[in-house]
Amino acid sequence: MNQGKLIIFAAPSGAGKTSIVKFLLEQNIPLKFSISATTRPKRANEKEGVDYYYLPVEEFKKKIMNGDFLEWEEVYAGAYYGTLKSEVDKMLENGENVLFDVDVLGALNIKKIYEEQALALFIKPPSTEALIERLENRGTETAESLNRRIEKSTYELSFESNFDIIIVNDSLENAQNEAKQIVLNFIK
Repeated sequence: MNQGKLIIFAAPSGAGKTSIVKFLLEQNIPLKFSISATTRPKRANEKEGVDYYYLPVEEFKKKIMNGDFLEWEEVYAGAYYGTLKSEVDKMLENGENVLFDVDVLGALNIKKIYEEQALALFIKPPSTEALIERLENRGTETAESLNRRIEKSTYELSFESNFDIIIVNDSLENAQNEAKQIVLNFIK
């Protein structure tokens, strides 16, 4: 059996990464979603074990100490995100292609470990103004969290050249179709 491949999507908040990943999962493409663990609170529309594994901070820190994560990041103070090694290794050994929706630094960590077996894609907003508008339109951010996300976005955009492919999301439909073609070419 062939080993699976890894397809890693990363972007600043509001760039459209999650919308693109959800679109890909709805297509007839052999992909398995890598569910991240997080300590952040569950949003109203999210489900345990589907969107994330929601862990208390202490349990997450214990898993860090045990080396259970392929990558992890304290994205914001007290808000940890990470990918469990065991889940990814099991999927790859079964010949499954693993799709990631992760933080920019987490994506680069995964790419470094798996090298040519992984494809790292960066979803870029057409402009900073468009990114801010998308975040505001979500209606999920406080003024403080919006400012944190905007600051972090500027930092994350500085890493785009470290990715294999950059997709500018100026039209969600175009970005989805471009991502689909790239993924199909990589896993064939």
